[in-house]
Amino acid sequence: MEKTPMYADTTTSVRQHGSLATAQPAPSHGTRRRLLWHLAEMALAMVAGMVLLGPLWEVAGTVLGVAGALARPEVAALVMATNMTVGMTMWMRYRAHHWRGVAEMAAAMYVPFLLLVVPFWAGLLDGDALLLGGHLLMVPAMVLVALRHRHEPQAVIRRHPAVVALARRWPAGLALLLTADLWVDPTVLSPWTMLVLPGGYLLIGVARRTLRGPGVLAIQLAGLAAWVTLTLVAVAAGGRAAAWLVVFGWLAHSGWDLVNHRTGRVAPRGYAEFCGVLDAALGGMMILAIMTTT
Repeated sequence: MEKTPMYADTTTSVRQHGSLATAQPAPSHGTRRRLLWHLAEMALAMVAGMVLLGPLWEVAGTVLGVAGALARPEVAALVMATNMTVGMTMWMRYRAHHWRGVAEMAAAMYVPFLLLVVPFWAGLLDGDALLLGGHLLMVPAMVLVALRHRHEPQAVIRRHPAVVALARRWPAGLALLLTADLWVDPTVLSPWTMLVLPGGYLLIGVARRTLRGPGVLAIQLAGLAAWVTLTLVAVAAGGRAAAWLVVFGWLAHSGWDLVNHRTGRVAPRGYAEFCGVLDAALGGMMILAIMTTT
């Protein structure tokens, strides 16, 4: 009996009134969905690259004394393209895309800006038009690259165990990147920011319906009451005492995240890991701010 290939582009429908099978084109809905999903992933990876790497450029510009040069429209456009390309490259390689596809997608991000730099230098475009035009040209360029490689098989990627381990800890890495710029200019957060700490688990618990277990809702409400009380005490105390109370609140919530990470009863463990590292990093940043303030 002849077997149908796993990745065949046609489907075979056998008519009940005859002995011959009629080959018909397979619906392209699956291919379109994969293409749209791939483009959506690229967009999210690009946004993540801009959000996470943008602060690092600001820090580097301040430390190296080149903040003014980085603020020039054409330089800012290329920096933005670089941030998007880094995020896109990491995600495409994680998705096992070949390097040629990655290189072409990177070109789709850089070339539109490079084409518009010349009319910008000639005074035909201003900085806003340069950025807007580059993004508008980037979209069809990305679509063309995605269409070109839509049937390409996955690449064979041998990942080092250390890379795999780091990839599994992406929530912690994300939290550290989000706080990178704060270490250059540390500051103490407002006491009112502590009100958001217990709210996340309650909202996620309501959305996921994970507050119904024995004692789960009571524990989360007790945490809410504790941080609300701590916030009010810090607001009433003011000054340096309030600053140390805010530090205590954020570091204590890092421990709260650890407990929730171990139990996994309310929120996904990735969320608890992200919050735990973020809370600890912000607590350390605020300690540095207090210690360096005379």
